[in-house]
Amino acid sequence: MEVIILENSDAVAQQGAQLICELINKKPDAVLGLATGATPITMYQQLIARHKANEISFKDVTTFNLDECLGLPPDSPQSYRSYMQRELFTHIDINVKNTHLPCCSEGEDPRAVGPDYERNIAAAGGIDLQVLGIGANGHIGFNEPTSSMASRTRIKTLTAQTIKDNEPGNDEFQPRLAITMGIGTIMDARHILLLATGEKKAAAVQAMIEGPITSSCPASILQMHRYATVLLDRSAASKLNLEDYYNWVCRQNEKLYEEYGGFTEW
Repeated sequence: MEVIILENSDAVAQQGAQLICELINKKPDAVLGLATGATPITMYQQLIARHKANEISFKDVTTFNLDECLGLPPDSPQSYRSYMQRELFTHIDINVKNTHLPCCSEGEDPRAVGPDYERNIAAAGGIDLQVLGIGANGHIGFNEPTSSMASRTRIKTLTAQTIKDNEPGNDEFQPRLAITMGIGTIMDARHILLLATGEKKAAAVQAMIEGPITSSCPASILQMHRYATVLLDRSAASKLNLEDYYNWVCRQNEKLYEEYGGFTEW
């Protein structure tokens, strides 16, 4: 796990966008796993700006989102499909047919969505880079604490804390269930990029990086991933015990990247 501590949330977004651009410029038909929530929005804005500056094209890129709320139609403003259209897809040259979310159509058995989604990911060649956030309770995707570390895409019941964190602040319908990539699905990605900003995430970040690997903090499984990059602002990193060491490692890695570049597996 590579831990990179940056000055602020804007720097996290810039670094994340840079890594995605490097991948797509090396592999134009890359398969990206994408996330929703507040944290990646600024990174998506950075990607849009780079696309408009002709620095990157998404025309051959395929995407698979981590999750979708159950009980919302795709055109609902609350749905993650609407979020992705609003925050990224309509502003770049991606083919909407190549953008996938684990949606459940009305009348469809939601239990069948997960296996179908897994087959679609496999048919696309697997995910090259999976973008993640982290919940205050350590969840990734909607894999709440006690989730199986080998889980695949499936229905999950959200915790009360996650429901509260996601509340729209009005009388709109608030889903209690979601369809999410499993932890095993996430770990199959060739590279993981996790973004975390703000003091509210600091305890979860510390548990993920320095705590034991446990289903009580699902994100801790990323300690076992071969290529996991964690981008933090100073607030999110504030509870880490080994910050000086992570900064030292980062400086040494920068020298390697300057000489040999990143994403050497492609």
